[in-house]
Parts: sequence; structure tokens; C-alpha cells
Amino acid sequence: ARKSSKVNRKYKTRYRVGNWPEYERGLRARGDVTVWVSDEAIASWTPEPTGRRGGQSRYSSLAILTALTLRLVFRLPLRQTEGFVGSLLRLMGLELNAPDHTTLSRRGRDVEVPPLRRDHDGPIHLVVDSTGLKVFGAGEWSTRKHGKRKLRRGWRKLHIGVDGSDFIVAGELTKSDIDDASMVPKLLESIDVKLRRFTGDGAYDQRLVYNSVARAGTEDVKVVVPPRKDATPNKRAKGAWLQRNAHLKQINEIGRQAWQKESGYRQQARAENTFFRWKWTLGDRLRAKHFKTQQREAMIGCGVLNRMFELGKPESYAVKS
Repeated sequence: ARKSSKVNRKYKTRYRVGNWPEYERGLRARGDVTVWVSDEAIASWTPEPTGRRGGQSRYSSLAILTALTLRLVFRLPLRQTEGFVGSLLRLMGLELNAPDHTTLSRRGRDVEVPPLRRDHDGPIHLVVDSTGLKVFGAGEWSTRKHGKRKLRRGWRKLHIGVDGSDFIVAGELTKSDIDDASMVPKLLESIDVKLRRFTGDGAYDQRLVYNSVARAGTEDVKVVVPPRKDATPNKRAKGAWLQRNAHLKQINEIGRQAWQKESGYRQQARAENTFFRWKWTLGDRLRAKHFKTQQREAMIGCGVLNRMFELGKPESYAVKS
């Protein structure tokens, strides 16, 4: 029989921030609206002529990306974004024009977003998860007010991978019907460093995930994914898939809660905390209407969170009850 190892709430570990002065300065820096534009950015605000026939672009990808980033941070509609960027340029005395809202809407579909790159000294611990983001519709309030009638609303699913420092190193926005496990190979393609450990929730309990991690990881890469409750050992398992049998054996011996603690599965909370920061900082919905634009918006959001996190990160430690 499986053992139960649930922990009473009053015995759960409490944490305290150990670098509060530095973290507090970082929080204040996130709200600093001081803006400056480098000489390189001013020079590249307007792109060079392509030499082809027809109309030329009036704004570079940098200009479009800058405007869309400010729109996301300050949660502005496109017309207000146009006015906001224009006012900043005037206040800085720059003879540059702000992209108009029509251009932002059109160019937002194919603007080049910088990849989520970060230098690592060696193999990393990758934690993956997904969450839903609203794209349009009346929302929960209308559902509660008018009953269970059909509402025009939709969702997108944001898949991310974070490293051991909570930095987003991989991200992808898909439609809501895409399976979480099927996105693992694509997330791994965008990471240019080996994995030493992979952690995900029960949605990633598939052979595809184990095989993909084995190809992208070191020889001794560890996969920590909780097996389904009705899972049984696979006698034909080989390679990384053998780790799943070991997890099942340990869960039967000590219980699922104790396995989560001993295996380090609770590190999966890193991705959940990232989604909490996303929705608290940037909101729980996407503002773009076109799917390709929504994908760019999501990647811009990942870059914004990484930049904010670099300004100040809490270093917490466990305290005794």
C-alpha cells in the first residue's frame, strides 16, 4: 500500500528575504521612468534604404520593438502608445517620429524579437510549465452576471522554461489546445546549453519528454516528472525512460509527498512563480488581436520580466517555526 506523507499547514517551511535592502532598491528601479536613447539607437531609428523598388520602411525593427515594449510595460492601447512614445521623444529633444498605431499593428506581426539568451558556466537545471492568457472577451464578470451563456472570449497558452536563477531561457506561445509535452522539443531547440536536470509537472509524463531531454542533456541528466497516479512500471523501458520506473518505485515506498521533497520536484515552483510575476506585472491577458502579433508580444514580455528580475532578485532562506 502507498504511504501518505501530507504535511500539516502549520509545519510548512516559512521563508524570509535575506537581501532586503538590495531587493528594495531593485523594486524601486523597476518603477523608474527615466528614459534615455543611445546614439546607436538614434542612428538606427530609421532604417537604411533597401535599394529595392517601392515604398521604404519609415521605422526600423528597433523603433517598433521599443514602442511595443513600452506598450506592454505600461499596459497601453496602440494609440496611447503612439502618443506616449512621441511625448518621450519630444521631452528628450530628439528629432525623431514615433511609429503610428497603424504601423505598430502591422509591423507587430513580424518584428524581430531578441532571443532569450543568457551565458551559463555549464549545464543548467531547466524548469518548464505553461499557463493561460486571455486574448479577448467579456471575462468572468459577465459570466457571473449573465449566467452560462456563450461569451466571445479565447485563450492562448504560454510555455516557458526557466533556469536555476529564475531567468526565462525559452518561451513559446501557442493556441490553447496544444499539449504541454509536445512543446518540450521546441523549447529545447532555443537553448544553446546542455541540461543537467529537467523538472516539470504531471503534464510532461510522456516518453517524448524523456527522450528529448536525453538528447539535449548531459549523459547523467536527471528528469524529475511525477508519474500519473495510475502509472505502472514499463518492463521495456530503456535510457532516460528508466528514471520513470525508479520514480514509481520510490513513490510506492515513501509516498508521493515525500518523493516530491526528496527528488527536488518542488523546484517546479520556480516556473509557477514566474507566471505569478508575469500576471502581476504585465497582466493576465494579451492585448494584440492577431496570433502572430500575440506570439511577439509574449516574447517581448519574457524579455521584460528578465530585465526587471536583473534589477533586483530576492534571496530568501528558510526560517524555523
